Amino acid sequence: MHSHFTIAHLSDIHLAPLAAFWPNYWNAKRFLGFANWVMRRRRSHLRAVVDLLVSDLRHQGVDHIAVTGDLVNIGLPQEYETALLWLHTLGPPDRVSVVPGNHDIYTRLRRHSGVGRWARYMESDDWGAELAPGSGPRFPYVRRIGKSIALVGLNSAVPTPPGIASGEVGAGQIRQCRDLLRELGRMDLFRLVMIHHPPLVSQIRPGRDLRDAAALESALVDAGAELVIHGHNHRDMVSWRTSASGPMAVVGIASGSIGRVHRHEPLARYNIYRIMPAGAGRPWRIELIGRGIREPDGPVVQVERRWLEPVLAE
Repeated sequence: MHSHFTIAHLSDIHLAPLAAFWPNYWNAKRFLGFANWVMRRRRSHLRAVVDLLVSDLRHQGVDHIAVTGDLVNIGLPQEYETALLWLHTLGPPDRVSVVPGNHDIYTRLRRHSGVGRWARYMESDDWGAELAPGSGPRFPYVRRIGKSIALVGLNSAVPTPPGIASGEVGAGQIRQCRDLLRELGRMDLFRLVMIHHPPLVSQIRPGRDLRDAAALESALVDAGAELVIHGHNHRDMVSWRTSASGPMAVVGIASGSIGRVHRHEPLARYNIYRIMPAGAGRPWRIELIGRGIREPDGPVVQVERRWLEPVLAE
């Protein structure tokens, strides 16, 4: 058995949409989203930067890769196919786990499965299916990484009107998440929860927030989790809560494709979480290693390395 396990975390890749698409897919939200891409995002979200990070990641020897959403931009059928090909470059479905972001479930689709094209990356493994039965992209899903880590994937993405990027988990998913975390805690497993939107109250302004963050936060605190990871904000951030089982780290990450400064967002990076047993009184330790670019057109380097230690757990 490994003395530790390593989980890589990427988010908010925003792979470029096609330059043109069939008229039957046009609607107000896609029109505004495409205009935003052409006028702003395409200058900052660079596929070359994504490829640079992925190339660096391949040399890190991680055990598993978690991708917390926003692989695409405006939810076109062709975008889902492009994103699926990109996921194949990361690794097979048993080594890569995905949850969708608000750009992945951007607006309603007809006659296309949308994120269902990524189903094998968003479903329970054989072990997890006994705890969370179902097939295809059904949330929450559960996977076991090695002998010690259980990964729980939540979906916070729902179709929204133009100009709104809020998310919602829903009462049913929150209830199942609480039950799963309690059961996994009884099994003495390290519980890693992944979601796109920040899961805590007041982490982001209205219109981009998680509408039922209060209910989800209450469930996480009540059931306990060792680590919760998210994207959406395009920011590197660490928050703490005191859960039923001890300190719970909630870690957000910058976009994995920002190659030029955009609205004061940091340049692209990914995180590696090194998870290891700690000993009596505190069963787990987590080391965070950030790798990314420090300047436009620069190489991927280590930009941060530290132990995740609770600071005034809230």
